[in-house]
Amino acid sequence: MEFLRRNFESLEGYVTNHLKMFITMVIGILILVGVITVVIFFIFVSGAEQTMVPDIRGKELTEALLELQVKELYPRIQLRYSQTSQDRGLILEQEPRPGTIVKAGRRIRLVVSQGVMISQVENYIGRNIDEVRMDMQTISSGMVQPLLSIREPLMYEYSAEVQGSILRQSPESGTDISGPVQMTFVVSMGMENSMVTVPQFTGLSISDALALIASTGANFSFSLRVAADSERPETVVSQTPSANSVIRAETAVQLMAVPPDSLSADEVFNLFQYNVPVNPYPLALRLEALLPSGERRLIINVEYAGGEFTVPYRVPLGSTLILSMLNREIHREVVTHRTEILYLEQL
Repeated sequence: MEFLRRNFESLEGYVTNHLKMFITMVIGILILVGVITVVIFFIFVSGAEQTMVPDIRGKELTEALLELQVKELYPRIQLRYSQTSQDRGLILEQEPRPGTIVKAGRRIRLVVSQGVMISQVENYIGRNIDEVRMDMQTISSGMVQPLLSIREPLMYEYSAEVQGSILRQSPESGTDISGPVQMTFVVSMGMENSMVTVPQFTGLSISDALALIASTGANFSFSLRVAADSERPETVVSQTPSANSVIRAETAVQLMAVPPDSLSADEVFNLFQYNVPVNPYPLALRLEALLPSGERRLIINVEYAGGEFTVPYRVPLGSTLILSMLNREIHREVVTHRTEILYLEQL
């Protein structure tokens, strides 16, 4: 029995010793894994070395790239036209700004000049001044100072060329462009004292009269009055000067119209009035209505030299009248119940 007891105690001590060794090893492994995890964490948190963004604006692209390389920074390049051919290949802008502290490996946005969009002055003679003005605005879009601009006020001359046509220009076509250029134009006013024959408006419906104005380019001015018993509603009942009269082109034909005999509860008939700036020659003018349904309805599209612009309209309540010149909106108004009827007394 004593022998068995001693063997048992010996076995128990052996197991206990090995168990303690195993636990110690497990704890050691866990501590080692924890230390490794902490080291890796701090390595990732500390990240790349920090550096200061250099000022490379105004420098050649190759020089700028070398400076970024020294700082372990990488470029993201964008190209843009500038105001002078001397800027070609230079850095116009950078982001982040100079002096910013960033981590190495950061991408720096560089805007590099492609020089000017055009290198020589075009030949504008014979082109319409308004088209040329819009082209120049497009070329200079986004620039602090326009590459091409027009010296104002323009100079005008009577000529056989179409009104608005460019007769002379300075600088001449082919002149090299090295920076912003201001163009001087002489523009045609058309024939002096040109005469036209007055169309027949009396008896036409208002819509037909507006269509005739649009097709002939006749200068006009509308008035409204209450209809007489014998007069057809919504028509032109008189005009001054009379049809087939020969008048100067700038003379406005006075048109008297009468309203429709009835309107639905949600309709308005009235006279649109707006004082359009006076121009040396007629410009494209368009009046349209934006209906409550979202539909756009053209009322008139005509060449108009300026002055009091008066046009009858019939639209649903809540419509928006939009007046545009050269496809640019210059006025809008909403038709409401508060609109007053602009009728004259019956003559």
